[in-house]
Amino acid sequence: MFGLSLPGFLSMPGFLRFGGRDPEPAGDLTVIDYDDVEALGRELDALRAEVVADLGAADREYIYRIIKAQRGFEVAGRGLMYLGFLPPFWLAGVGALSISKILDNMEIGHNVMHGQYDWMREPGLNSRVFEWDTVCPADQWKHSHNYMHHTYTNIVGRDRDIGYGILRMDEAQRWNPYYLGNPLYATALMFLFEWGVMLHDLEAENVVQGKRRWADVRPLVQGWWRKAGRQVLKDYVLFPVLSGPMFVSTLLGNATANVVRNVWAYSIIFCGHFPSGVQSFTEEETENETRGQWYLRQMLGSANITGSPLFHIMSGNLSHQIEHHLFPDIPAHRYPEMAPRVRELCERYGLPYNTGGFFHQIGTVWAKIFRLALPPSLVGRTPARGVIVEHRKTAA
Repeated sequence: MFGLSLPGFLSMPGFLRFGGRDPEPAGDLTVIDYDDVEALGRELDALRAEVVADLGAADREYIYRIIKAQRGFEVAGRGLMYLGFLPPFWLAGVGALSISKILDNMEIGHNVMHGQYDWMREPGLNSRVFEWDTVCPADQWKHSHNYMHHTYTNIVGRDRDIGYGILRMDEAQRWNPYYLGNPLYATALMFLFEWGVMLHDLEAENVVQGKRRWADVRPLVQGWWRKAGRQVLKDYVLFPVLSGPMFVSTLLGNATANVVRNVWAYSIIFCGHFPSGVQSFTEEETENETRGQWYLRQMLGSANITGSPLFHIMSGNLSHQIEHHLFPDIPAHRYPEMAPRVRELCERYGLPYNTGGFFHQIGTVWAKIFRLALPPSLVGRTPARGVIVEHRKTAA
């Protein structure tokens, strides 16, 4: 129903896959035609409309409960720091603060700034004015993430989340000796993730190459100074000072909580786009995309993580990265109920649904980081796999 013979599709005029890149070794390929992609798009539109029509009091109560829990953990964490001279209390304080920061950044901040709760008309949950507990100004993040990443998902050369300007995370990125440090750069990014996110919109490589002028960068720097300055003052001066003789242990506790949040957020986000089996695309392959083709690119360029309900909350439901990329402005706590239906669509149309446990997904991410550090002549190329899509409607 959905397949074409391999020799047949190779002679067709345009595809999402292969157009503009060197041929890859043959692998496990599925071919889906134009009409089926458009039918898939209509079914996803219908699923979206159904959930949007059902948004209401339950969603409102959910986000209020999460905010209440986040504030409770923060108050508990700040309070426990006053007993930080006792190691169990210091550890408990760090744990509570870490949970607070993770909830703030992922289930609240990330999702609110996607506009998932704008329909509530609640000023504190409006994507246009919301700020979060991290050094990156919200307006800069919304440009680099909401616009650049979600519009150009996994398009090499357009989606700057592919490598964040410092890593080689796709074979289409040309190798050079700089990438021998891939694992080192990835480790540094993991521990300093909030700072990496803050610098994301800078496009540092373009500044170094003279493609961006100071006039372009100056507004970004001014935003960093205001936002990061407040964060540093809060975590490393104000609260330590308020804890009096516990200044040093509070400062170390706040720093540790930030690192825990950074490592967790990095791991969840990298599991969403870089495990094995996730596809990338070229600009030529995605020209003049239809809505159905856009949906399909989001599905093929994302991956999920299996886990418990608590795990999904702590990931901001980005463990349902496929559903998030299909419906970025739907409240994320709805993704678990949408996921089985998206998966059923994938099965019905013969498409992969990339999901797995956390340790499996993160393991394949780190394997890719190490493998792509080496020149292709040493490690070879990964056989092409996944889905080939007929890009244009064929003549009747």
